[in-house]
Amino acid sequence: MVDTAVTLCGIRLDNPVMGASGCFGYGAEMAKLYDINRLGSFSFKGTTLHPRAGNPVPRVAETACGMLNAVGLQNPGVHAVIAEELPRMKTYFHKPVMANVSGFSLEEYVETCRLLDGEEQVGWLEVNVSCPNVELGGMSFGTEPALAARVTRAVKAVCRKPVLIKLSPNVTDIAAIARACEDAGADGLSLVNTFVGLRVDLGTRRPVLANTTGGLSGPAIFPLALHLVNKVYNAVRIPVVGMGGVQSARDVLEMMLAGATAVQVGAANLVEPYACLRMVEELPREMERLGIERLRDMTGGMKRWEGK
Repeated sequence: MVDTAVTLCGIRLDNPVMGASGCFGYGAEMAKLYDINRLGSFSFKGTTLHPRAGNPVPRVAETACGMLNAVGLQNPGVHAVIAEELPRMKTYFHKPVMANVSGFSLEEYVETCRLLDGEEQVGWLEVNVSCPNVELGGMSFGTEPALAARVTRAVKAVCRKPVLIKLSPNVTDIAAIARACEDAGADGLSLVNTFVGLRVDLGTRRPVLANTTGGLSGPAIFPLALHLVNKVYNAVRIPVVGMGGVQSARDVLEMMLAGATAVQVGAANLVEPYACLRMVEELPREMERLGIERLRDMTGGMKRWEGK
């Protein structure tokens, strides 16, 4: 029998398939459809210190091979998540969950992570450094190695649980930022976040999204995400959680060969609510077909082309 288990920052997962933040909510809607404990875990909705209503509508637009979103981190705030969402989550999800955290200042990141680190069901903190730093005129924390390292170091100082930094692909050198996070104490890295994109309404000649631009996700970005996962895997020694356009168990295996320890599934859930479950069920069959006995042995197993 094949072994689908993997270990992420010291925590065992039955399989590497995880729901991605922003596309899985707090798991409640999916739990009405199937037993989400079948998954390795999931990363819940991006949480900020204070409640956020999000961006004006329209904030979602379809593309030929994916979607754009500019939801704007709509969430009830960390205090409501701790008081309401996590207790509710315990009734239908019985594994460690990944807490996705966003902030608009260093102090917001630190306080939100400190509060969530104290929650029993939270296994990992996933820190999204793609948010604009209000102190620096809107520059994203994740665009410069020094800024990303600053957030990492500050969050690690108040957290006992593993901290993964979620990286943006909209940068010049993602490997340099990954190394800076590792040097600052990050336990792992998640990548990639969405690519910046734009759609225009031909009738009105205005952007389709009220925010003008949005984040592109879906199958269109899979080869781009795969490349960046492999690039970062080769630049650091800490584990990588890969994501971006994953649609099938074969995509999960590709991500792992490129360097991922675990794999998050995002936009596919919005098209097919059972997508994560289907991948979990497909994995053993694909492993048997390909002669893979232990899934954890796949991480970073991509062979280099040696032309003859």
